[in-house]
Amino acid sequence: MRMMRSVGTLTRADLAETINRKMGFSRAESLDLVEAILDKMTAGLERGENVKISGFGSFVLRDKNERVGRNPKTGIEVPITPRRVLTFRASQLLKEQIAKG
Repeated sequence: MRMMRSVGTLTRADLAETINRKMGFSRAESLDLVEAILDKMTAGLERGENVKISGFGSFVLRDKNERVGRNPKTGIEVPITPRRVLTFRASQLLKEQIAKG
């Protein structure tokens, strides 16, 4: 069994730094580009659209109905309100790349 190791977090600043190095934009322009992309994705999700990035994956919205849950400590049943959840589905290409380690 392969052990999972803890790694750092990829941030907006990290993405901007990569754009800065690879594309030659200024740091401010690179960060503006990252923010513009994230804003576009967020706006689409707010409108109820799924966001698909070819070769990477899809951010998919799902509406969950009201249901009955159970408090694991007390066993008491409680209603869980309807809500919208966001899930990420990795593309096959991304899954293959991750599997390689």
